[in-house]
Amino acid sequence: MIPVQGFEHQAVAVLGLGRSGLSAAHALRAGGATPVGWDDNPRARERALDEGIEIRDLTRAGAFDDVTCLVVSPGIPHLYPGPNPVVAAAWAAGVPVDNDIGLFFRSFAAGFDAYDSPPRVIAVTGSNGKSTTAALIHHLLHEAGRDSELAGNIGRGVLDIEMPGEGGAVVLELSSYQTDLARALTPDIAVFTNLTPDHLDRHGGMGGYFAAKRRLFAEGGPDRAIIGVDEIEGQYLANQIAMGPGDDRLIRVSAARKLVGPGWQVYARKGFLTEWRKGRQVASIDLRGVAGLPGAHNHQNACAAYAVLRAMGVAPKVIEQGLHSYPGLPHRSQRVAEAGGVAYVNDSKATNVDSALKALLAFERVRWICGGLEKEGGLDGLAPGLGHVVKAYVIGREAAGFAMQLPGVEAEVCTTMAQAVAAAMAEAEPGDVVLLAPAAASFDQYDNFEQRGEDFIACVMAGLRDG
Repeated sequence: MIPVQGFEHQAVAVLGLGRSGLSAAHALRAGGATPVGWDDNPRARERALDEGIEIRDLTRAGAFDDVTCLVVSPGIPHLYPGPNPVVAAAWAAGVPVDNDIGLFFRSFAAGFDAYDSPPRVIAVTGSNGKSTTAALIHHLLHEAGRDSELAGNIGRGVLDIEMPGEGGAVVLELSSYQTDLARALTPDIAVFTNLTPDHLDRHGGMGGYFAAKRRLFAEGGPDRAIIGVDEIEGQYLANQIAMGPGDDRLIRVSAARKLVGPGWQVYARKGFLTEWRKGRQVASIDLRGVAGLPGAHNHQNACAAYAVLRAMGVAPKVIEQGLHSYPGLPHRSQRVAEAGGVAYVNDSKATNVDSALKALLAFERVRWICGGLEKEGGLDGLAPGLGHVVKAYVIGREAAGFAMQLPGVEAEVCTTMAQAVAAAMAEAEPGDVVLLAPAAASFDQYDNFEQRGEDFIACVMAGLRDG
């Protein structure tokens, strides 16, 4: 645990008593503060009470009279589409609002005097690929013999981790919800993967969404920034950071084009990763045989992770070995089975059009299981990948309407996962990939994307067993 510093003998309110809220409450108490928690869910309040956390109704008048700070969990709106009433009450009382990420950064350096080489913080943000990139960095560090902790939007709560050992690292996946509110953001290395429309209601549009991501760099002041430049937002951000063409505090990353010049670049083309620095090629790695990272979108993730390891002084050959041993993340381009020349891939995390498109482009012949709770913007963005689709098997309560938005694609309305998997397995031929990449949220049929992915895996395994 990372004890929170700076609130000794003070009351700190915690709004939202899920994973991050409970973690913050315990870390505050470990640092000498008195946490008082509130959650609209009675069961969450009961659990917090069982764990010794004082419960206080933060909606009542006077609730903030003795409170020094309010810590808000990521899922609770603090600005758009409107502030939570408790957040608004804190503003009115003049009480600063923060989150667990801000508490972590204000507290992490305590005790660094015991280290000759203090641990470094690597923060990864972006729209797509940040989970894979963070997990891959964590994996590569371990393979290189470095102590590493993985936390934030993936793995453990950021305040639950143990301090890494000498020369180690903390790898944080940070969502826009987390970067938007944190009052302290001071990573040693910061990574921006890409930007595509998502969470727009929460940020008041694309400008607010990008601004939330940009805070990690503009206000965080990392020693080194690794920026994906395949979208204009990344190009803009890279230009703002660099002090000149040869400024190697910035590493540009691309999976769409060759990057050359006097600076430091890492790019992937035709399945090969290339490091280019000071006007010459430094290293090259063939990514085509890396089973855990299929497709150009994962090659971008590999480039970003490679850049982080190089920034930490790890040799290219060591990184290459680690890439080949990376197993992949559950529900993200996860190869779950292969039989009769047919591969079965679970990308349930592809909940938006952009991530689903990247999954489609990773394979030549796709029997595509898609559908669910459609997000804003429609499905037009899938068009470049539809030529890879042999047939679509559409699930979800609005399956028929979803299928009608796939021009030129043979589509079967299956509604349920079991029906879709059975139909795809019956028709698949050697060389096909049965791919779950829904391009939609899961909440019409499942509690979350993980549950949807597990259902896909269970249906595939049952079909292979019974077949």
